[in-house]
Amino acid sequence: MIKKYGIKQLSIFLENRKGRLLEVTKAIRDASINIRALALAESAEFGILRLVVNNPEKAKSVLSSAGFTLREQDVFAVEVPDEPGSFYNVVKVLSEADINIDYTYAFVGGGSKAVLIFKVPSQMLEAALDALEKAGVRLVEPMFFYD
Repeated sequence: MIKKYGIKQLSIFLENRKGRLLEVTKAIRDASINIRALALAESAEFGILRLVVNNPEKAKSVLSSAGFTLREQDVFAVEVPDEPGSFYNVVKVLSEADINIDYTYAFVGGGSKAVLIFKVPSQMLEAALDALEKAGVRLVEPMFFYD
């Protein structure tokens, strides 16, 4: 099931200095790579830019060649109604299946739906997907993000 629903996310480590985010987004733009989802977390010394892009292999190559330190990770996405309680319902399914959530981020895709992206420990990924599918949560296929 991981192959069917696993989405490749790139985590790019950025020093906290002026212009660094501009550099990574320019490299992506210049390679005609489309960012489909993102999250940016920061600490005092560095930030982590998490990206889901339309062509993860190309992005990985372009960013590595440009000198960025990055890691590819498997995440998954679910589509839920854009209404109060939707996030809770998904988190509850994962909690009841004893699945740890490393982090999550979301976006509203238009209309009345939201897409939630989750990162769980790799050894729990298959169990998370199984639990969500059994609970009737709509899993988003990678083709939603990729070209």
